[in-house]
Amino acid sequence: MVGGPIYVPYQGTADVSKVEAPVTIKAYLVCAFAAFGGIFFGYDTGWMSGVLAMPYFITLYTGIEYDYDNKRPIGVDITEFGLSSSQKSLMTSILSCGTFFGALIAGDIADFIGRRPTIIAGCLLFSVGCILEIASTNQEVLFVFGRLIAGGGVGFISAVILLYLSEIAPRKVRGAIVSGYQFCITLGILLANCVVYSTQNRPDTGSYRIPIGVQFIWALILGVGLFMLPESPRYHVRKGHLESAAHALSVIRGQPVDSEYIRDELAEIIANHEYETQEIPHTSYVGSWLACFKGSIKQGNSNLRRTVLGSGIQVFQQLTGINFIFYFGTTFFQQLGTIKDPFFISLVTTLVNVLSTPLSFWAVEKFGRRFLLIWGALGMIFMQFVTAIIGVTSGKPQDHDDGAVKSMIAFICLYIFFFAVTWGPVPWVIIGESFPLPIRSRGVAISTASNWFWNTIIAVITPYMVGNSPGSANLGPKVFFIWGSFCVGSLLFAYFFVPEMKGLTLEQVDKMMEETTPRKSAGWVPKTTFAEEMRRINAAKAGGSGGDGPKSPTQQHYQHGYDDQPQGHQNYYPTQTPSPQQYNHPPSPQHYPPSQSPQPYQQQSPPPQQYGFGSLPQQFQQQPYQRQQTY
Repeated sequence: MVGGPIYVPYQGTADVSKVEAPVTIKAYLVCAFAAFGGIFFGYDTGWMSGVLAMPYFITLYTGIEYDYDNKRPIGVDITEFGLSSSQKSLMTSILSCGTFFGALIAGDIADFIGRRPTIIAGCLLFSVGCILEIASTNQEVLFVFGRLIAGGGVGFISAVILLYLSEIAPRKVRGAIVSGYQFCITLGILLANCVVYSTQNRPDTGSYRIPIGVQFIWALILGVGLFMLPESPRYHVRKGHLESAAHALSVIRGQPVDSEYIRDELAEIIANHEYETQEIPHTSYVGSWLACFKGSIKQGNSNLRRTVLGSGIQVFQQLTGINFIFYFGTTFFQQLGTIKDPFFISLVTTLVNVLSTPLSFWAVEKFGRRFLLIWGALGMIFMQFVTAIIGVTSGKPQDHDDGAVKSMIAFICLYIFFFAVTWGPVPWVIIGESFPLPIRSRGVAISTASNWFWNTIIAVITPYMVGNSPGSANLGPKVFFIWGSFCVGSLLFAYFFVPEMKGLTLEQVDKMMEETTPRKSAGWVPKTTFAEEMRRINAAKAGGSGGDGPKSPTQQHYQHGYDDQPQGHQNYYPTQTPSPQQYNHPPSPQHYPPSQSPQPYQQQSPPPQQYGFGSLPQQFQQQPYQRQQTY
C-alpha cells in the first residue's frame, strides 16, 4: 500500500494451549546465563561476614594486635576482639542502601534504554565500587563509599535481571528459571565463603583484598555475555518495535522468525499490551510511578494490590532473618563460646543453602508458589523457636554446653533448608510474574528496592541486637524468638495475599488476578486468549460476530482482507494509516452489573510512527499465514 507503512500481520490464536512456543535447549541456556547475575548479589552478601571477623581487618580498624602463631589477640580477650557494633552496622548496611537506590533508578533506565544495556551498566558501576574498596586500607570513608557505589551496581543487576528473566522464560519452567537466580545467589555466597576461608589468616591486606577483587570476574562474565543475548521481546513490544520483538523471540525460543509459534506468542503479547495500555494509559513521568498505586487493595488485579504483593513479599523474606546468618553468622558463632572454627561453621551453613536451593527448581513447578510459601513459613517458625528455646536453656554461652550448641547449629541448618527451598527463590518468582507490562519495570523496581530497604534495616539493627559491645542488647540466641515471630507474619501474608501462578503465561496471570482470589487461584484455568478476546471486542463493535454490518474505523484497521486465514486467528496491526483523531487515549472501561452486557473497550491501534518499520523481510509482506505443522 502506498502512503503508509506496512504492519507485520501477526496473528493470534483462540487456543490457550498454543500461546507459547515449545521449550528448547537454547531457551534454557539463554535463561540460565541471565540467571548468572545472582552471583553478584550472593558473593557481595557472603564475603562481608567473613571479612568482618578477619584478624588483619580488625587490627586495621581497631589497632589491636593479633598473634598469628597462637591465633589469639594480644592484650584483650578473644570475645572482645572485633569491630564495634557501629562499624559493622555501617560497613554492612551501606551496600544495601546503595542497592535500594540503584534498584529504583534501574526501573526507569530499563524502560528507556532496555533491559540488557541496563544490566551491563550495572556491571560497570559495580566494578567502580570494587576498585574503591580495594584502594582503601584503614580509610573507612573510602571503603564505605566504595560499598555504596558497588551497591548501586548490584541494585541495577538484581532488579533488571529479574525483569529480564521473567519476560523471556517459558511459562512451564519460569518458576524454575527464576529460582535459578536464587541458586546463583546461594552459589555466590558459597564462593565468597570459600575465598574468605582460604585468606582469613593472611597477615596482610591480601586477606580482604583478594575476596573483594574476585568480584571483577563476575562483572566481566555477565557484562560480556549479555552482548550476545537478545533484548526482551516484551520491551520491544512496549516500544512498538514489532519486527525486533519477533527476531528476539525467535532467538530465545529457538524457532524461525516466521514460524506459527512465534506469530501466535507475539500476537498474544501484543494483544495483552493493548488491553493493559487501555487500563493503564501512558501519562507523565510522575504519573507512571503513581500508576503503581492506583486502585483498591481489595481488588485482586488492581495496581496497588500488585505493588503490595510484590513489595510485601520481599519485606517478609527479609524478616525471616536469613541475612542475620549470612551477614553476621561468623561473629554470632564466635559468641556462642564453644565453636573453635566459626569460619568453618559459616561455610557449612552456606553449603546447606546451596545444596537445598536446587530442590526448589522442581518443587516450584510441581507444588506451586503458594504451597511452598505457606509450608516453608511453617517449617521456619518451628526451627527458629526450637533454636531459641535451646539457646536460652542449656545452650547459654556461659554454660559451655557443646552438645546444646551443636543442636542449635543443626536446627539453624534445617531452618536454612526450609528457607532455601521456599522463601529464598519464590518471592523473586512472584514479583517477576505479578505486574502488567505497562508498569512491570517500575513494579519490579519497587519490589526489589523494598527488599534492599529492609535488608538495610536488618543490617543496621542486627549488630546492636546480638552484639556484646556497650550499648548493644546482647540478645544472643534469643534473637531467634524475634525472627520466628516475623515468620508468623510471613505465613499470614502468603495465605491471604499470594495467588497461585504456576503454569500460566504472564498474560494469563493478569487475567487470573482479575477473575479470582488468592485462596481460590490454584483451581483457576484460562478459558480464552487475549488475542481471541480482542477479536470479539472488535466484532462486537461492528454490530455482530459475523461482521456483516458496517465496520468501525478500528475494526477496519485490523482487517487485512485475507479470505483464507486459519480459523481462530486474527491480525492485530493495520496496513492502513489510522487517522490522527484516533491517537487519543480511550476512556477507561466502565463496569456494569452482571445483568447487563458489558460494552467493549474502545480499542485503538498505536500510531504508525511508533513502530518506524522500514522495508520488511519478504515473509512479512502481506502474505496469508499457512500453518506448516500441528501441535
